[in-house]
Amino acid sequence: MRATVIHAPHDIRVEEVPDPSVRRPTDAVVRVLRACVCGSDLWAYRGESAREPGQRIGHEFLGVVEEVGDAVAGFRTGDLVVAPFVWSDGTCEYCAEGLQTSCPRGGFWGSVGSDGGQGEAVRVPFADGTLVKLPAAAVSDDRLLTALLALSDVLGTGHHAAVGAGVRPGATVAVVGDGAVGLCGVLAARRLGAERIIALGRHTARTDIARTFGATDVVAGRGDAAVDAVRELTGGQGAHAVIEAVGTEQSMRTAVGITRDGGAIGYVGVPHGSGTGLDLGEMFDRNIALRGGVAPVRAYIPELLPDVLDGTVDPSPVFDLTVGLDGVPGGYKAMDGRTALKVLIKP
Repeated sequence: MRATVIHAPHDIRVEEVPDPSVRRPTDAVVRVLRACVCGSDLWAYRGESAREPGQRIGHEFLGVVEEVGDAVAGFRTGDLVVAPFVWSDGTCEYCAEGLQTSCPRGGFWGSVGSDGGQGEAVRVPFADGTLVKLPAAAVSDDRLLTALLALSDVLGTGHHAAVGAGVRPGATVAVVGDGAVGLCGVLAARRLGAERIIALGRHTARTDIARTFGATDVVAGRGDAAVDAVRELTGGQGAHAVIEAVGTEQSMRTAVGITRDGGAIGYVGVPHGSGTGLDLGEMFDRNIALRGGVAPVRAYIPELLPDVLDGTVDPSPVFDLTVGLDGVPGGYKAMDGRTALKVLIKP
């Protein structure tokens, strides 16, 4: 089959690789119908996170089950399924607690020795604990299929940030970051009943999506200017809940600066850069809580799926460029150059 591999920074290729097959009784093989490029994939693309030459890449996909192992009970050939961005066994204590990202037998798609999502098919370990079945009719609805793909990562990650930040009905929420995760954080905040949602971003095309998703205000400044603007919008107090969806030192400093005393920050931006920007003394004095991390999206999919199916939540606008497999290298270049928000792949 054909799949996306990374050989070096800025060297993404689509190559012939061995077809996936059932190796263990708990495996399934999924033929990929939709995949995408994640903002976190760009750290490998830019050389900021290490990869072995020829390693697979991509961790968001949905598709059709082609084969199952003898021990797989919940799926059969022909089922339409979505995969969260990590696999998990579904039986350990962490999985039972809804923290599948800490499953001792779990792993990330595209890690050494595993298939990546940006290819024609994927071997899925622990299929019963990992995959989530989707309605078969969705396969003929292109918009819905695209929206369902967001369940594999960005929608659940935005929701994780909103939950960590303590978003509640009537709250004022600020979202740091206008990428796909930040925009899904806006969606999540609206879904959880936030009264006011302030989106921080400088790119009009993205902030227009934020407004469509429920943002009531947009702040285009950065750093101290952004803090001052949010403070002005909130009568000097700041936001009850802040979603941090970037992961840089500056973004975390901004998040702390715009949080109301007694509020909380939900952080899901993959940390990168020279530091975290955290001043524990300030957070202590102002009673600011910090919660977040790698989102256990497998735990959130059953909760979010009905709203995506009925259209209450539609994250599909975050996908603004569509390519086939041959177009994946160009898709990375477009996202790296910020001419695309999130690239949809149709193998």
